[in-house]
Amino acid sequence: MDFFKDIGEILSTSEYMSYIWSGLKTTLIVSLGAATLGMLLGMLVAIIKISAQTNKKLKVPEIICNIYIGIIRGTPVALQLFIMAFAILAIRNFPLEITAILTFGINSGAYVAENLRAGIMSVDPGQTEAGRSLGLSSSTTMMSIVIPQAIKNVIPAMGNELIALIKETSIVSMVGLIDLTFAAKIVGAGDKMADYFVPMMVVALFYLAIVYILTFILRKLERKLRESEQHISDKKAAKVQAKTTKKLNRIQTRYDKYVAGLKTDTQEDM
Repeated sequence: MDFFKDIGEILSTSEYMSYIWSGLKTTLIVSLGAATLGMLLGMLVAIIKISAQTNKKLKVPEIICNIYIGIIRGTPVALQLFIMAFAILAIRNFPLEITAILTFGINSGAYVAENLRAGIMSVDPGQTEAGRSLGLSSSTTMMSIVIPQAIKNVIPAMGNELIALIKETSIVSMVGLIDLTFAAKIVGAGDKMADYFVPMMVVALFYLAIVYILTFILRKLERKLRESEQHISDKKAAKVQAKTTKKLNRIQTRYDKYVAGLKTDTQEDM
């Protein structure tokens, strides 16, 4: 009974809830910011590593990307956070939220890059050949055809990475930020509830709610994409057909002009 009484006390006390809401805000800001940075960085690294297989000019960037992935995946994220906060970005009044976002974003980017690279490699090479045959450039084919399919293939892995990222942010209190976990520690301190168990359980429910909502959204997205991949929509098919017809008509016009020119030259020779 005391357990539920203490939970009610936390939820009904504005002072306690203010710490928890503030911690939730920090957790969400760091998680969303790091996820966005990690996605952009991971996509860039994955494209460089894939493109380097056919473009010798990208060999040096590929080596840099391999070193980046090796270092990030081979060292603890807590150590990376310490190095970023107390060495690289040890600047007076520099926002700790930005430090945390950069740290977790760079860390997440290494894992996202490998997931995306695996997704890109799983796309049928015929998709790239089809895009190139329509006159699309390599970059347009990659961004418009290959990567959308790759992202669809790695949504489960990306979802797991995002969930892990949210839980990893619980260590940001090590550099002075008040997140959900540290908020529970404040509420459970001796000058307040003098009990860490109940506040930690309340915060655990917040984490569970975030993960459940995220999982629900990812499942809905995955199901919708699975349904849409069965057939190309009529509108999109008509657009592709119109573009192809236009290109063929242009080729036919050039061919007709070429034949007419040959006939003219032949008549003049006669």
